[in-house]
Amino acid sequence: MHDLWELFRLGGFVLPILLLAAVIALAIAGNRLWVLRRARIAPRGLVERVGELVEAGKVQQAVKILYENDTPLARILLTALQQAGQPRDVIKEMVEEAGRQEVAHLDRYLNFLGSIAGVAPLLGLLGTVIGIMHAFAAIGMVGMGDPKALAGGIAEALITTAGGLSVAIPSLLFYRYFRGRVETLVLATEKEALKLINLLGGGKA
Repeated sequence: MHDLWELFRLGGFVLPILLLAAVIALAIAGNRLWVLRRARIAPRGLVERVGELVEAGKVQQAVKILYENDTPLARILLTALQQAGQPRDVIKEMVEEAGRQEVAHLDRYLNFLGSIAGVAPLLGLLGTVIGIMHAFAAIGMVGMGDPKALAGGIAEALITTAGGLSVAIPSLLFYRYFRGRVETLVLATEKEALKLINLLGGGKA
């Protein structure tokens, strides 16, 4: 515990900021890992169930299932059902608008995570510069004869550099992963929604 406190102290004011950024990045990653799951976005078999009910004339029952499901795909399909009887292009346009709103929900916090990945190395660099300044200040006061006087500044420079990279690298990896995950889920959702659009639109232009 003493060693951790000493490390924290040597990191200067930049290290607490980096630790806070790390906690926020982990919180965002945990949230997105929970949210961006296939079952929570585009449940398998939902379109088939709804399509069967629509074909059987049980539209109200289909609407009930979609309300109970409460996933992005269900909300998009509900938009499509509300446009039943309209030309296919109209239904598709309304579904695309609903899809854009759902994508904004899936993208939530990702820009902030990307910002952390970009800013963390700069904070580490700031700590490095400040640490070197402290080291040169110590040289100016006691000269080169006392290595202990330089140790604090050098330690601050190294700790903050390592801290900045330690926060930035995982944050960037998570950011890239979640971006790719969102794109995959959006494509899956569009593919599923298109099945219902074709059913509702029929041959109408």
